[in-house]
Amino acid sequence: MSPNGSDRSPRRPMRRKLLQAMTAGLVLATATGCSYNWEDFPRLGMPTPTTEEAPRILSLWQGSWAAALAVGVLVWGLILWSAFFHRRSRTKVEVPPQTRYNMPIEALYTVVPLIIVSVLFYFTARDETKLLSLKPKPDITVNVVGFQWSWGFNYVADVPGSTGDAKTDPNLAAIPDRFKADFPANAGGVYDVGTPGTRNPQTNNPGPTLWLPKGKTVRFVLTSRDVIHSFWVVPFLMKQDVIPGHTNAFQVTPNKEGTFLGKCAELCGVDHSRMLFNVKVVSPERYEAHLKELAAKGQTGYVPAGIEQTGHEKNRETNNL
Repeated sequence: MSPNGSDRSPRRPMRRKLLQAMTAGLVLATATGCSYNWEDFPRLGMPTPTTEEAPRILSLWQGSWAAALAVGVLVWGLILWSAFFHRRSRTKVEVPPQTRYNMPIEALYTVVPLIIVSVLFYFTARDETKLLSLKPKPDITVNVVGFQWSWGFNYVADVPGSTGDAKTDPNLAAIPDRFKADFPANAGGVYDVGTPGTRNPQTNNPGPTLWLPKGKTVRFVLTSRDVIHSFWVVPFLMKQDVIPGHTNAFQVTPNKEGTFLGKCAELCGVDHSRMLFNVKVVSPERYEAHLKELAAKGQTGYVPAGIEQTGHEKNRETNNL
């Protein structure tokens, strides 16, 4: 206590430290944003979408942030209101009136969170259903094979110089019949497979390169040879697990040419960080020429897709027929 009997002096250093901390935080926040492109701010950290489906994901992301910000502002406002208008008086030290068993308030903080969760659930379920729906007969089908520690890409297509049938190929036995029903006829196919040391010849980025045609609907059929991986093309704004004994699939339509980064988004072992790949989106004509180039190199047929379906999955397939 100070000589005049007040308790103000011990509080002054604390207020001074708080002001200094707030100033330092403001300087840090503004300094780290000096090189930030403010045109990217509405995406809230998301990359520029490069597929027709990606804006739906971006919209869901932005809506979630808006809801979180609204809840945050309400909570921060209530905290500050309580701190400023219900702080202890220096002259009155008695305990303030206590509010207990207030049914309207209790109902409010029970019902409001339920409404918030219900709204988020509705939009998430709506968009997830749309994003995971598979249109029959896609333009392009690629079997993505995950393995420790790289990726293989089976292009399921009728390529000149490659003979066979993807529907009966033993290397694709892990893929369920419901996906094979949409395979093109006489799809001898070609493949590309990488190692952790593989690099893209144009960008020198690590990993094999998956080629896709712009403006065509591409179905990814995901299979694994060993453990759970996750197939993630960053600017597609979508990823899906690659699970042994369980086949996942989704479709996108690339609408921007370029070379983009992809990676495994599931911790799959000691060299998980090296499971990188590239996606090169080109014109349909250049895509067809690339498949012919793979056939000319002798990369015809398919690499093994992975572990066949488990009994549980086979039963599920039978029940869905």
